Amino acid sequence: MGTDAMTNEFHYQKETATADSAEVSAACRETQDDIESRLSHIWQELLGIDSVGLDENYFDLGGDSALTIQLFAQVEKAFKIKIPLPMLFEAPTVREFARVLRTAGADRGVSPLVPMQPAGSRPPFFCIHGTAGDVSIYQDLARHLAPDQPFYGLQSQGLDGNRPPLTRIEDMAALYLEEIRKLQPQGPYFLGGYRMGGTIALEMAQQLQKSGEVVGFLALFDTINWSRVPPPSVLSRGYYVFQQWKFRAANLLRARSGEVRVAPEKPARQQVSPLSAAEAPSGPSLSESFALKQVWEANNRARSQYVSRSYAGAITDFRPVKQYGLYAKPEMKWDLLAQGGQEIVSLPVYPPDMLRDPFVKHLAIALSKSLDMAISKGEICRAQLA
Repeated sequence: MGTDAMTNEFHYQKETATADSAEVSAACRETQDDIESRLSHIWQELLGIDSVGLDENYFDLGGDSALTIQLFAQVEKAFKIKIPLPMLFEAPTVREFARVLRTAGADRGVSPLVPMQPAGSRPPFFCIHGTAGDVSIYQDLARHLAPDQPFYGLQSQGLDGNRPPLTRIEDMAALYLEEIRKLQPQGPYFLGGYRMGGTIALEMAQQLQKSGEVVGFLALFDTINWSRVPPPSVLSRGYYVFQQWKFRAANLLRARSGEVRVAPEKPARQQVSPLSAAEAPSGPSLSESFALKQVWEANNRARSQYVSRSYAGAITDFRPVKQYGLYAKPEMKWDLLAQGGQEIVSLPVYPPDMLRDPFVKHLAIALSKSLDMAISKGEICRAQLA
């Protein structure tokens, strides 16, 4: 079966609430009601800009994961309404987000599955959260892939503060597979994740194989075998921090030397540490912050306690050009566990910025090529079996 024939099988249609005729009429005018006006003001303050159009995309305006946490805290404070963080991907404009607030009384039920780029005829790629539990770290990666490549994030349970976070990698994998199968009942499945997300993706692949399903592609982004990492000493922690700053400086020099094209800089108050944005929660001290802290702590413990097993399949290992000394030992790699072989893809970027513009373009290009090869291989296998 070719990719064109997969259109209906994998196509995702986002459900939206139906507005009555008065709301539709109001939405068509470039005027603001009270909710839209207050939202616009919040966005302007956070993004550091003078005006926000009703239909301008939050992420195109410079919104990132750290600002998103602040945005939802301010929305909760201003409107006394708690909205799940992933809703911003489904309603990224003031007009759409205001509509969400108006209908917030409905029971939405927060799903771990977040449609970050649901359109396209190709098999969807499912990307699992890192230690922070949030999938907004993948917004640039999803944006740089082909427009016909569906991209879904899987976020941690507990980010909404209404349910406790899961504490075992195995349980996370089982929950995410349950959600994925609602969208895609059968394989082949295309999975991946950054750091801890790669560990969960590996466990998901093993559970799929155990149930007789086909894993078409498994991508690990800067993921190591965490069970092999020794407890850090004071010296190793200090060296890690030193390398972190050294690597960021090296990435900056690469960007300024013209090796990669630098994206326009944000105002100073919008600058975010790529490592903290991807690995630890930050933001205001409201209910969202407490929930994020609980999720991060639970994920960190789960990652440390999980012991990776041999995988009867192939692994594509996307690595930075150089790894932190703490994680650079051979026993922390995947060649001994990937029974179906391991492909190593070395990217011209140092660890902290793999998912950050402009460096994320390297990962997007390499991932696209690997996905193309995996899809073609699957089609050849199906043709031979037909």
